Amino acid sequence: MADRPNKSQEFVDGIAIGVAVIGRDARGELVVTACNDDFFQMTSGTRAARQTCPVPFDLLIPDRVRLELREKLEACFRSGEADEPEQSYDFRDGTRCWRLSLKPFRRATGDASVAEILVTGFDIAQKTRQTHELEVNASRFRAVVDSAYDAIVTIDEQHNIAFFNRAAENLFGYTSAEVLGQPLVTLLPDKFRARHPHHVQQFADSPLTSQRSMAPPRMDETNSVYGRHRDGTIIPVEIAISRINVDGVVEFMAVVRDITDRHQLMELLKKQAVTDALTGLPNRRESLDFIEKVLGTDDVLSVFILDIDFFKKINDSYGHDIGDEVLRVLAKVGMSIPHESRLFARWGGEEFVAALPGADTDAARSIADQLRQRFEQQDFEHAWRVKPIPFTVSIGVVTREAGERDVDTLMRRADQALYRAKERGRNRVEVG
Repeated sequence: MADRPNKSQEFVDGIAIGVAVIGRDARGELVVTACNDDFFQMTSGTRAARQTCPVPFDLLIPDRVRLELREKLEACFRSGEADEPEQSYDFRDGTRCWRLSLKPFRRATGDASVAEILVTGFDIAQKTRQTHELEVNASRFRAVVDSAYDAIVTIDEQHNIAFFNRAAENLFGYTSAEVLGQPLVTLLPDKFRARHPHHVQQFADSPLTSQRSMAPPRMDETNSVYGRHRDGTIIPVEIAISRINVDGVVEFMAVVRDITDRHQLMELLKKQAVTDALTGLPNRRESLDFIEKVLGTDDVLSVFILDIDFFKKINDSYGHDIGDEVLRVLAKVGMSIPHESRLFARWGGEEFVAALPGADTDAARSIADQLRQRFEQQDFEHAWRVKPIPFTVSIGVVTREAGERDVDTLMRRADQALYRAKERGRNRVEVG
């Protein structure tokens, strides 16, 4: 019996809430046989009193709650049943309220009578403060993510949307209520939906995923993908994905950034890199790439180089602005060549190139001569800034030889054919 308080003390000292063991002394009076620091704080007990357990109940429990608590303890001793009074006890002049729970227990000797009562209590005000702090933190978190510039979307292990902030609503056109619990593929273009679960699983299984969790997720061009707006519009986006743990459940969080403006700018820059600014035609680089791709196959290919006859005289006589207009007219008419897979490009200066995949020498010569005649006869409509400017063109046509793959060799032969057309009087087509 003498060592029981010590063992009880070791037990309650390890518990974070207020805990006390209450029994009876030899005279049948209530005594606190063991309790922890939280219980002493609850009852305003002193450190010195704590060291002298067992402590008389009346000495430890404040007058203002002693009578009521004594009645409940006596009732618990008599009934032998646990009591959850759900009642607050103001132990410290209104500054802290504790809710108590009484649980009787018997000795292991088989005695049916209640030996002691385990009293537990927690600070209601502290719990209320903690709850309030959690609510404040949750509110703060929501305010932060809702004010974020980037969309934030999380999905659960079933790939269903678990979180959707305001920026995500603005980006995709759905309200949070409409998409929560819905598959993430709702936000993807149709052609990407079938493979998306596989990509998520690959990300989850990748050993790099654990490394990413140790560093901030990044956004760059390697993470560029496409989303789908509610109205069907395809949205170029950039994403940074993280695997997160929410109460032991794995989720994936994606920070999604709308890069429509950047994407449009990049597309414009790409187009400008391969487009002639004056005529809007593909430039020399683009035409070379086109021809090289065809030469990489065994397809029939004919090309021709076209040059405006005496173009310097046009510039000298009418000015460079009118010369530029002639170039634009030629580009417009050249684009009307009746060949489905053709390319018509500005080669440089007053020279233009046509590439005609699938066209043999006869077909290419016929197309080139029809084009020559249209310029000679002014067989096209154009609102000239001044009176119509007459001009003619010379054209050199070549067809790739069997096994020919070198674009420079092919274009050199076309240039030689053009030179012959000029030597033989201009306004004509020569085949090389």
